[in-house]
Amino acid sequence: MELIDKCDGLLFTGGQDVSPKLYDEEPLDCVECCVERDKMETIVLKRAIETDKPLLGICRGIQFINAALGGTLYQDLPLQHPSLTEHHQKPPYEIPVHRAELIENTPLRKCLGRDKISVNSYHHQAVKEVAPELKPMALSEDGITEAVYRPGNTFLWAVQWHPEFSYTTDENSAEIFKAFVEAAAGSQ
Repeated sequence: MELIDKCDGLLFTGGQDVSPKLYDEEPLDCVECCVERDKMETIVLKRAIETDKPLLGICRGIQFINAALGGTLYQDLPLQHPSLTEHHQKPPYEIPVHRAELIENTPLRKCLGRDKISVNSYHHQAVKEVAPELKPMALSEDGITEAVYRPGNTFLWAVQWHPEFSYTTDENSAEIFKAFVEAAAGSQ
């Protein structure tokens, strides 16, 4: 806890699949989890919420936050939610491959000042049912939740796409990081 408390903000990155055990499902054969990471991030998430520590989730980050707070995931989008929308692009990863509609009266729409943006996409899992504590901020063309926030926190946002690949060329990605850094600076 002491290490978490020393941080101004927390970033949950992409990586291994989130364990379906978090939302009471048996894993499909294609799921590769890191149980230790799930346990560690569960502790960090709980502390971040308790202390109102700014937190940004990216890719696995949105999936983990959603599952840890009581939501569910598509374990494998191509199998469980077939679509023509590209969710697992090939390099270069900074190139947008689909659009996301930003939901009215959400922090992300207010931050970006737009109703639609183009995003990159590199994942095979995604939010299925949004956790009760979270609210959606963006949806893809095929109905996948692309961004969420937790209304009770100053800054607890998560996005399905990868702004870390495009923040130098995409102003929307840069604005998301700017909002996170400002929230973290304000938490000192």
